[in-house]
Order: sequence, then structure tokens, then C-alpha cells
Amino acid sequence: MNEMPSRHRLDSPVSGQELHPDNLAFAEDLLERYQDDPDSVPPAWADYFRSLEGAPRPERRRRSTDRPDLAHEQLQIRVLQFINAYRYLGHFGARLDPLEREPPEPPRELSREHHGLDQVGPDVTFDPGSLFIDGRVSLDTIERVLKETYCAGIGAEYMHLMATDEKRWLQERLESAHGHFGFDDDTRLAILERLTAAEGLERYLHRRYVGQKRFSLEGAESLIPLLNALIQRGGARGLQEFVVGMAHRGRLNVLVNLFGKSPEELANEFEGRPRDDRGTGDVKYHMGFSSDLDTPGGRVHLALAFNPSHLEIVTPVVEGSVRARQVRVGDRKGNRVMPVVIHGDAAFAGQGVVMETLNMSQTRGFSTKGTVHVVVNNQIGFTTSTLKDARSTHYATDVAKMVNAPILHVNGDDPEAVVFITQIALDYRMRFGKDVVIDLVCYRRQGHNEADEPAATQPHMYRRIRDLPTTRERYARRLIREGLTTEDAQEQALEDYRGRLDAGQPVALSLLRERNSHAGSSTNWGPYLNQTWDQDVDTGAPADRLARTLEQLSTPPEGFRLNDRVQKILDARVAMARGEQPLDWGAAETLAYGALIQDGYRIRLSGQDSSRGTFFHRHAVLHDQETGKAIVPLRRLDPDHPRFLVIDSLLSEEGVLAFEYGYATAAPEALVVWEAQFGDFVNGAQVVIDQFISSGEQKWGRLSGLTLLLPHGYEGQGPEHSSARPERFLQLAAQENMQVCVPTTPAQMFHLLRRQMLRPYRKPLIVMTPKSLLRHKDAVSDLDALATGQYQTVIDDARIEDPGKVKRVLMTSGRIFYDLAARQAEGEHADTAILRLEQCYPFPEARLTELLGRYPEADEFVWVQDEPENQGYLEFVAPRINPLLAVRGQTLHAVARPPAAAPAVGYPEVHKAQLKDLLERAFGPISSRDTPHPTP
Repeated sequence: MNEMPSRHRLDSPVSGQELHPDNLAFAEDLLERYQDDPDSVPPAWADYFRSLEGAPRPERRRRSTDRPDLAHEQLQIRVLQFINAYRYLGHFGARLDPLEREPPEPPRELSREHHGLDQVGPDVTFDPGSLFIDGRVSLDTIERVLKETYCAGIGAEYMHLMATDEKRWLQERLESAHGHFGFDDDTRLAILERLTAAEGLERYLHRRYVGQKRFSLEGAESLIPLLNALIQRGGARGLQEFVVGMAHRGRLNVLVNLFGKSPEELANEFEGRPRDDRGTGDVKYHMGFSSDLDTPGGRVHLALAFNPSHLEIVTPVVEGSVRARQVRVGDRKGNRVMPVVIHGDAAFAGQGVVMETLNMSQTRGFSTKGTVHVVVNNQIGFTTSTLKDARSTHYATDVAKMVNAPILHVNGDDPEAVVFITQIALDYRMRFGKDVVIDLVCYRRQGHNEADEPAATQPHMYRRIRDLPTTRERYARRLIREGLTTEDAQEQALEDYRGRLDAGQPVALSLLRERNSHAGSSTNWGPYLNQTWDQDVDTGAPADRLARTLEQLSTPPEGFRLNDRVQKILDARVAMARGEQPLDWGAAETLAYGALIQDGYRIRLSGQDSSRGTFFHRHAVLHDQETGKAIVPLRRLDPDHPRFLVIDSLLSEEGVLAFEYGYATAAPEALVVWEAQFGDFVNGAQVVIDQFISSGEQKWGRLSGLTLLLPHGYEGQGPEHSSARPERFLQLAAQENMQVCVPTTPAQMFHLLRRQMLRPYRKPLIVMTPKSLLRHKDAVSDLDALATGQYQTVIDDARIEDPGKVKRVLMTSGRIFYDLAARQAEGEHADTAILRLEQCYPFPEARLTELLGRYPEADEFVWVQDEPENQGYLEFVAPRINPLLAVRGQTLHAVARPPAAAPAVGYPEVHKAQLKDLLERAFGPISSRDTPHPTP
């Protein structure tokens, strides 16, 4: 075997050999690896680099016995270390703080002394390696370039990236500029114009609406030229749509100066005038907006997501909306639709949904091919000291390192550096399809809001801010000194801007007044507006088609070897398709998806373990036990246009549910389903339910057809695995904002999922799905029940032969029906009927009234539930059932488990005893325990 050339040997350092240029690049790569992890390089090289760190400094005069080039070789390696130190640590020495309260203290590693280079004279030249300088240069030149690149107004963190090509790309973009950005005069004047607009709006609002909250942008005005540069450059790169999420600060400024919101419309919001009489509305700094702008690449559509006060929760919502839009236009590479999220520093560091969203960013089911994150770094959280109390990391952005995202810190009072960094960030995202973070270091001139007194808690900080010129003033002075403009011209620019505001004219640049959409990327919600929930719709499908579909889905390719338990399930489904046995839950749900796909709808189902199903019932993905190959039978129904996607999501509720909500708001043509592993796990996403799912339509007019599958059922599995907390959803139910359903048969599940799409009605659907009923011998349906009919909001008692003999009517929801039915069948209970409330909200008053009317002789009406008396459905249904009984002079009684703080007991024997007690009370004499539940 031929030996590797000496200048490329991996096992020995170059010391003692001529430092050939090939050796130089090779040694530099090894040096980077050594600085990341000393154990990642061969031991000889590790020893060599380690010896250089503590070696005595070479003397300026060589002894005659030395080899003439050995000392210089050692210096050359030290220079490479010096360069890499700036690449790794230069950001610690960057001048990032516009307040300039404390000069940065560069690490010792950025000093010549640390590397034994303090005695090197200006006449000694070095090969700069991969540093972007031409030819051999002095150490003085190398150090100057490094400081201009890494220690001026930009602090770049990127050496933590695992991919060498990404690091080299960023090095070239940063180092080739040498801290001088090369903007022409027109570009610099355009930056100043955007700063003038940003400051002008805040001055205008501050004077016109004294003391009103607006969460001004003052101190962070560079955000406007940043976003303008991002959109214009993105348009030039072929992007056609941006979906933007941001919290309060600067939102009004972005709406007016970037999106083109009318000053007149903003004035109406300040003065408290509603846009219409529908819904509750929301405060002005939560509102979304959309518009079209002209860019060098053509029309670009902008959408600003609606956002509540929970700050970072909008981040995954934006990602979901973008994913839906990308799917609609076939944008697999993310070259047409891109997310931009604007964060606050305290929220970015403090709220866990940021980590959850970053963790989704490169996964198959949730990737949007990269997000540009902009952190508006106030250097304070409300009144919380940033470094001492708001986080444990040095930077607010450190969490982004978990996904190898480059982090570009920039001084907000250096607008040219801001625009330069923005261009790099956009280009990086477009080239590598990954997240990138811009940390815009700025300050809050007005405090948390305009009614706040920030000096009460940060006196030194705000003493400095009061004395500080604005970003526009600083930059204008600079351009005036350079002769690009005059003081009079800038004063006139402010006056002209105020004049346009006074006239109510839009002030956004390049605003296109005629709205248009790109290739169907925007959603047409017209067909779904002003629809009612009680529409009749036939959700059945031809029985022969269902049978063929189920057999096709249950028959894997020849030679595909399934797990024995899975094979048994599929064999049973084939028998179901042939009418040899009734359908179970898994078969009916699968058929619902299959029938929707055949009707042209798309299905997106995500959740932890959703492809198999937590309870081993779904098996939407089949795995060959020999090869590990996976197939998705539902995608094979139409191989040319696969319309089914199932995702085993990361272990997240909040982030994933918010993503799916965002997706559903942009995809009314798709059944979007999120499934909790256990129903109680939805607790981890309560903010999504409260702020978006239950109230988004009333606050913002945002429709969503998102479906939640929440396993719910009392089987003695303890507090955390019993309840999906239906009472919480029912407490939020009002103004027909969502649907809360509890299906108890496979056919009901089939029709419910079909109804969600076949009706032109898009409201969130909350489904309390079963666990033990998935394989309960009585929880089955025949194929004809799927082929005909529709979802029944209330199911009558089919066992009652003579309704006139019924004296007691039990009403219930969910799993306990089967226990009640079994007890009914065991004894002499022909005088007792059991009604199932399968839709709790919107409450099916008309249907329940109709069924109660079938039992004219009944004089006892009892609500029975598995849940404790203070939980479950009782507190919601009783006030709605009692008025129906009042006309008969009756009132509702209740049978439930004792009131409890936890959802369920943790001991199986106690659970069984409670269930026995429930059944005895349901069929026994009405006692004082089952007190009438009065109407409020």
C-alpha cells in the first residue's frame, strides 16, 4: 500500500517539515477540530497543539543551531490559533451594546500574548490560511481584519456548527467584508429613510395618544430597515410569501411602515372603535394583517399572524401556517414561502415553546426549511435584570445552538451592520434550509409600555437612555458628515412623513394596493364563512367501496413480513371487509381517512406514537420485520397523489399542537388532526387551547378546522391516564366556537371525521376518544352503519320496546354507557332507558327534546358520569337539560364519583368500588346523595 504523502499524514504533526500551503489548510482543519474536542484529532496532533499552548515564546533571534524555518513554523501555527480564537470567541469582544455602559472585556484568548505572538514584529509575514486576505501579510493586518470582522458592531457565533461547508460559507461572507459593507449611496439613504419612518411613527403616536399603551419600537428602530431588507432581498431570491410572527413590541410600527396598514385604521383602534359588531375583538397590538409588496423579484405577499400576550406561543403557529402554504404550492425546498419570527430576548430565553419549536425545525413532519429569527434584545425583561435573573446563559439566544443555528449578534445602533447581517441571514437560510438567528441588541426608550416608569427599577440604565441620541439621529449625523444629505433635508423628511400620517395615507414602501395571491398560496375561506353547525350532510359511502378499500388497506404486498400481532389485526380487518365480523374502532377510523382521501381531501395526523397508535389500534404505518422497510397503506390509495401524512411527533404538546393549529388555519381543505398520547397530556398545551383554539375566531375572525383526538376513559389507570378534562373544553365553549363530541361506536367515529370535512363548516373539533372501547366486544359496528346515515348527536336506547313503560331515563356520555347497558341487560330494568349524549357542544337541544318526548311517562331523569361530580360533563349539561325537564315539572338528578381534586383515583380496587357504587345508584332508588341539580 502506498504511504500517504508526508504533507497529508494524519498521524503526525507538521513540525519539522516545511509548512507547505496544503499542510497549512490541513493543519487549520485539525486545529479547529482540536479546539472543539481535543480527543477528535490523532494523539500526536493533540500533543502538538497542547504543547504550543504552553510552550515558551520563540526568541526573536534564532540560534545558529536551529533549523532556519522551525521557529517560524511554530509562529505560523500560533497565528492560525489566533485566527480561530477570533472566530470562536470574537463575539465576546464585540461592541454590541448601544448604551455603551460597560466596554466589552475580550477573553484572554484574543490577545497576542496568550498565543505567544506579542514579540512578532510588523516585518514578519504569514500565510493567513482560510482568513479572507490575499497573499502573505503581517500579524498587524491579520489582527486588524479580525477585529473589524468579529469585534466591531457584529458578533458572529457560528463555529459551533457541525457542517464545515456552512462554517466556511459564513467565514467568507463575514471576513471578506472586513467590517466594511460596501453599500452605495442610494442604499444608505434608503436605510436612513426607513429609520425616519420608524422614529416618525413613534413620535406621532406619542404626541397624539398620550399615555396609551402601544409598546413602541423606540430604541430598536433598526428593526424596520432590517425587515425591509429581508423582504426585498427575499423577493429578489424568488420568495413569494412571508409569514411573520411577533409579540407586542414594535408591532404597530411594523404594521404601518412595513405592511401598509392604514393610519386611519390604526387611529380607529386607538380610539376604541370596533371594525364590526362580530366577535369580541382584541387589543390593537395583537392584531394580524396581510398585504402585498413589490420587490425586485416581483410581488411578495406578507401575512402577520395574530398573537396573544403569551408571546412565544405564536412561533409554532407561524411554522404550521408556513408548512400548510408550502404544501399547497408544492414548495418542497422552502424557496417560495418562508417564516420570520420576531422575539423578545427575555421570552426567547425563558419560554420553553421556543425550544420545542427549534426541536421541530429539522424533523420530517414539521420542517419549513429554515426560519429567520430576529431577537429584539431589549437587554431587560419587563423589570427583570437580564444577566442576573432572566436566564442562566450568557446570551438570550444560546438555546438556538441546540439546532446548530448560526447566531448573528449586531448593534442596533449600527444600521448598516444590521442590514448587512440581515442579508447574510437570508442568504444562509435560502442556501442551507436551516434556522438562523439575528440578535438585534438595542434598548427600550419608553420602558415596558408607555404608562410605565422604568427608572423606578433601572435608574442607571434609563439615565443613560435619556442622554442617548436616537438611532436615526446618529445615522443622519454620519451621512450629513459624509455629505450624503443635509440637516434641513432630514427635518423635512420627518415633516413629510408626519403629513402623510395626518392625511391617513399608507406610508409603507412598495405597497401594492390591488391584492393578489401567488399560485394559490393564500387560502380562500369564503365557502366556510357564516355556516351553521346543524347542517344535514350525508357522511356515508358506498358499502362495496368501503369493503374494497378496507381489504386493500389490510393486505400488504407479497412477501412483506408483519409482526404477528399486527398480522392478526389486519387479518381481522379483512374479515370485517368481507362481512364475517363487525368493524372495530381502528377499522372504522382507517376507513374514514380512506373515504376522505378518495373524495379528494388531504389528511394530516400527528401526535406521539400516532402511526401505530398508543393503544395498538391504528397501524397506519406497517413495518417489515425482516428488512425494517415501512409502508403507509393509506398513501397507496392514490400513489400519484398521496394525500395522507401521519407523523410520530417529538415529545411535545404545546409546540406541536400550536403548529397544527397554525397549519389548520391555512388549510381548510385538509383534515388536520392532533392526537394526545393520553388525554390528560393536553394539559401541557392549555395555552394553545385558551388563546387560539377556543377564542381565535371571536378575537380575530380566524377559522380553524383542527381536530383533537383526546383518549378519555375511566379504566382504573390513575389520575394521569383517565381524563382528557372535558370540563375545561366545555367551560370554554360559547358562541359556537368549537365542537365537543364523545362518540361511543366505530360508526360514530367514521361519520364524525367525515362530517368534519364534508360540511362547509370549519370549527375546532374536540373528540373524547376511547381506550378500552377500542377492543370492547360491544363497541362494534357493521359496514352498513358506515355506508348510510350521519353522525348522531344523541343516540336513543334501541333496547326499549315500549317507550310508554319507561319511568326512568338515564343520560350519559362516553365509556360508562357500556357498563350501564350491561347492568340494564342483567336485571329487570325495562322501565329504564339510556340516552347517549354524543355531542356536548354545540348542545343538541332539539334532538334531545325529541328523544325525551318518546318517554311521556318517565318521571325520573338522571345524569350518570364516570368523572367526579366537580369534573366531567355535569356542570355543563345540567343547566341545559333542566329547562327541557322543567316543562314536565321535573328536574335532573346526578350520579357521579365523589368530588375530587385529582381526575381519578390511583388504586384499581378503589376504582372498581366507585364504579359499582355508580351503577347501583343509577338503577336504584333516588337518594339524598343524588340531589337534584338546579338550573342556575
